[in-house]
Amino acid sequence: MTAHVGDFGLTRFILEAIRSNQSSSIGLKGTVGYAPPEYGMGSRVSTYGDVYSYGILLLETFTGKRPTSDIFAEGLDLHNFVKNALPEQISDVLDPLFVTGGEEGEGTAEEKLKQDQVQESLATILKIGVACSVESPRERMDITDVVNNLQKVKSTLLRCGIN
Repeated sequence: MTAHVGDFGLTRFILEAIRSNQSSSIGLKGTVGYAPPEYGMGSRVSTYGDVYSYGILLLETFTGKRPTSDIFAEGLDLHNFVKNALPEQISDVLDPLFVTGGEEGEGTAEEKLKQDQVQESLATILKIGVACSVESPRERMDITDVVNNLQKVKSTLLRCGIN
């Protein structure tokens, strides 16, 4: 399964159709693993669902694991896989592309600082993904806060000379 751009913004599309009193045979659809759990229980669509899908997409992007992966069984899912690793064990869940190499203590103080900033930024991104994908819709991170936090991460990385 792959997330599709169409998974995001479903709320707006469906709510506009409802408001304009249009009838349609199109039902709520979403990609398995990206659609929030409340949709499977018959809840009304909302922007909370889009936040959930975005959180799952963030987690997938930075772990390299799909929410439908065979490793997720018996109550373990992508959200809990990452949540259980935060904050000390993020290198265990990050995609190897994001794990910095080298032995502990190697490099200059400046290189070590840069490496620490990258790790802290990655942890922040994973925390955002987890906060967006909590089961309860009202407990999910507000999208404005998501954007603000991601902009802070970007600024931190740019200040460190990481593009």
